[in-house]
Amino acid sequence: METAGSVPNKISNPLWLLAELTYKCPLHCVFCYNPVDYTSYGEELGTEDWLRVLRQSRELGATQLGLSGGEPLMRDDLEIIVREARQLGYYSNLITSGIGLTEKRLAAFKEGGLDHIQISFQDSSREMNDFISSTKTFELKSKVAQWVKEHEYPIVLNVVLHRMNIDHIAQILEMAERMEVEYLELANTQYYGWGFVNRDHLLPTRDQVERAEHVTNEFRARIGDRMKIYFVVPDYHSNRPKACMNGWGSVFVTVTADGLVLPCHEARMLPGLTFPSVRDHDMRWIWYDSPGFNAYRGDSWMKEPCRDCPDKAKDFGGCRCQAFMLTGDATNADPVCDLSPYHHIVTDAVDRANVPGKPVTVSPILFRDDRNSRQLVEKKQEPTTETLEGLQHR
Repeated sequence: METAGSVPNKISNPLWLLAELTYKCPLHCVFCYNPVDYTSYGEELGTEDWLRVLRQSRELGATQLGLSGGEPLMRDDLEIIVREARQLGYYSNLITSGIGLTEKRLAAFKEGGLDHIQISFQDSSREMNDFISSTKTFELKSKVAQWVKEHEYPIVLNVVLHRMNIDHIAQILEMAERMEVEYLELANTQYYGWGFVNRDHLLPTRDQVERAEHVTNEFRARIGDRMKIYFVVPDYHSNRPKACMNGWGSVFVTVTADGLVLPCHEARMLPGLTFPSVRDHDMRWIWYDSPGFNAYRGDSWMKEPCRDCPDKAKDFGGCRCQAFMLTGDATNADPVCDLSPYHHIVTDAVDRANVPGKPVTVSPILFRDDRNSRQLVEKKQEPTTETLEGLQHR
């Protein structure tokens, strides 16, 4: 029997499928959430594999489909996947940098039934956008956004905020207004993957976050209902963890480019867990019966202070990947929580970022690319706080 405040043990159906179609990407963003060792992964799934995944996941109950990467536009079969998703009844969302999108492909996506396109920008200025992504793509992104509007899609913009661009928040909002954006997501960097490697370069000060929120709220008041704006605060500036993935193996399921199925896009880093592949198992067995998906369901795995915390049914103990990265043990309370005995790891990082005029790091910024990924693999480094020394700029 479940007690008050307990985490339900009953397994619900997945509702949201994230299809990471490829890890290839023309951009080299310093905050990319893709795993830093992606070059060591196996061959990408073929078209028929993905169509089978879509069918099996829909049979389980998934209704929302995110088409992501890397850059999903690097898949020549994306139009086929989009058509199959519509026929199966998904609401489909293309999450893209826009690089590789043409008017011809846009027309094919529209005809095939794609519901939603989210375009990422790195900043409101060409110089900073192109530096953060290590490409010259700002003008092309702007053109793509106009094409999307001309094909009668809502303009949905995502800008990842961090130390290097958060003070440009007013200009970013003005750019969105000029572009007649309907939905704007201002998503502060979450420190996983490449974002974690570059954390000391990217973590903003508390004052920066507070100013950005203030400017955003003033803009909301002025513009009214013409634009919906979502401002996502970075975990490190909170005192309670987010309900990561709405609970492990509860709502979200991720299928990676090489076929591994995960409860979240970073879970393959966790030691002691073996996650199944769609090459070997069907989605029903993976979701309901695989050991990896059952590892952190319910609350029997929890230690104190999570085990007796009244908020455990709200935040599920926080993020398992963040707990592992920061403490070396995925069963510990997420250090973002101020009740965690490891909370000082987070506050120490924020305190370093808050020192005015002091360089936050002696390590060079590391761009996402194959060379840097292979370097991490060769050094056999896990993305933890102890293993970020000695990396070289691309």
